[in-house]
Amino acid sequence: MEYHVIDVFTDKLFGGNPAGVCMLDRWLPDFVLQSIAAENNLSETAFLIKRDGHYDLRWFTPSIEVDLCGHATLASAYVLFQGAEKAADELKFKTMSGMIDVTREADLLYLDFPSRPVKLCPIYQTFEKAFHVKPVAAYRAVDFLILLEDEETLRKLSPDFNILKQVKTEAALDSDSLGIIVTALGSDCDFVSRFFAPGAGIDEDPVTGRAHCSLIPFWSEKLGKSKLAARQLSKRGGTLLCENCGERVRIGGRAVRYFTGNIEV
Repeated sequence: MEYHVIDVFTDKLFGGNPAGVCMLDRWLPDFVLQSIAAENNLSETAFLIKRDGHYDLRWFTPSIEVDLCGHATLASAYVLFQGAEKAADELKFKTMSGMIDVTREADLLYLDFPSRPVKLCPIYQTFEKAFHVKPVAAYRAVDFLILLEDEETLRKLSPDFNILKQVKTEAALDSDSLGIIVTALGSDCDFVSRFFAPGAGIDEDPVTGRAHCSLIPFWSEKLGKSKLAARQLSKRGGTLLCENCGERVRIGGRAVRYFTGNIEV
């Protein structure tokens, strides 16, 4: 099968978040898809099949299938815009989270994702123990969102991932795919974040589109503006252009091709 690795939310090779993109002509058994994702060992591998007017799209971490992934969706769109869909400016993907559009404007790609506003939740002891800092507040939608005092505290975080996994038990949750978003006001942008999902096989994700489904409405309300600039402060780093559109959010970024080849299964 045709296979690509694309660095997303960056304009430089070896930056942003790398995603695998596999083009299929039929669905393979789930255990094969999961094995390919594990073999690739990227935070997400996307699998696509062309349909009439759209593409079916699924996302796998090295451990599990997830219901929403931003950077692997942009990576998929980048591959198509550079190849089979060169003449298109908009693509539609059918996913576990419904229909998702990706549009391009020059070298920028924009995701149209569902908004996931957060609500206050307890500051679980797991967070303080794992992060070695006391959060300002804790929230939750699908993922947890932890607000910290400032950007410098966020940069210095060195989580204990074995402890962080315990939040699932402390919060009496049954999902392994939940993530922990940690965020603070930005010094040279509107807000900054990091994203951890050790239960899903991803200790720290370099740049996380789905996290911004919650970050965008959160910071849009706090800052009183609908358009925001964001950075994810992982080692690779990434830049995202964000817009709060009510029930949807718009997440923009650039992408760079790293690899194209074939997988033999």
